[in-house]
Amino acid sequence: MADNRPIGVFDSGLGGLTVVKELVKLLPNENIVYFGDTGRVPYGTRSPQTIEKYALQDERFLLSKGVKLIIAACGTVSAVAAHTGQSLPVPFVEVVSHAAEAAVKATRNGRIGVLATTAAIASGTYTSKILKLMPQSQIISNDCPLFVSLVEAGWIDRNDCVTVETAKRYLQPMIDAKVDTLILGCTHFPVLSDIIKDIMGNSTELVNASRVTAVAAAEYLKNHDMLSDNNGKGIYKYYVSDRTESFYKTASYLLGNPLDGELVHVDIDKY
Repeated sequence: MADNRPIGVFDSGLGGLTVVKELVKLLPNENIVYFGDTGRVPYGTRSPQTIEKYALQDERFLLSKGVKLIIAACGTVSAVAAHTGQSLPVPFVEVVSHAAEAAVKATRNGRIGVLATTAAIASGTYTSKILKLMPQSQIISNDCPLFVSLVEAGWIDRNDCVTVETAKRYLQPMIDAKVDTLILGCTHFPVLSDIIKDIMGNSTELVNASRVTAVAAAEYLKNHDMLSDNNGKGIYKYYVSDRTESFYKTASYLLGNPLDGELVHVDIDKY
């Protein structure tokens, strides 16, 4: 039976648009509602209690839009507050589990690097999930809070000297540890893949958390007969908690094309 309700996606800011980009590739007929909490970005430097509060508000907002599935397109929420999705009346998909599984499948030497936000790294969730799947693995984690700000500001060109130098500093522990697989554990980070690849080299497998999460969501919908039967292109609606004007330019970078769909400001404190 078809289900034409939209897929709901939320993130602390614009990074979750990388999940939307992958969803559109996989499921072009699906309607999507996206919420970016641009007024409170980043989540990665907040306390666990604050992150939980924000996640619950984001989820309640998406539920008010009649979504059929919610994706926490935020590595921080997935690592710190994934439990908020367990009691939802719709299926919930988070980032960390699927990224961990992909890394374990990809590694050849058992040395796995994790790049994520400060809160995500501090939670230990990536480490615990990887070790559960591969107890003998070595995990090297590094929090990269500046990456989120650089992406939100649009400083993503592979030749941008500020972003490149920042990446070199964050990635040095991964190089020293000779990791062969590197999880881009925040959905902002895949936008910096070219820069990261330039520094790490072609022998390092990058795990795009946005891509594997979108694949997991698509498989769930297919397996549970919840796909839309739209014969045309899906309808996309975007909501933000801060100014809409600054959203357009960076959104086009993350989506890979100009923003296509309605963009609306929302007062998230009402939820």
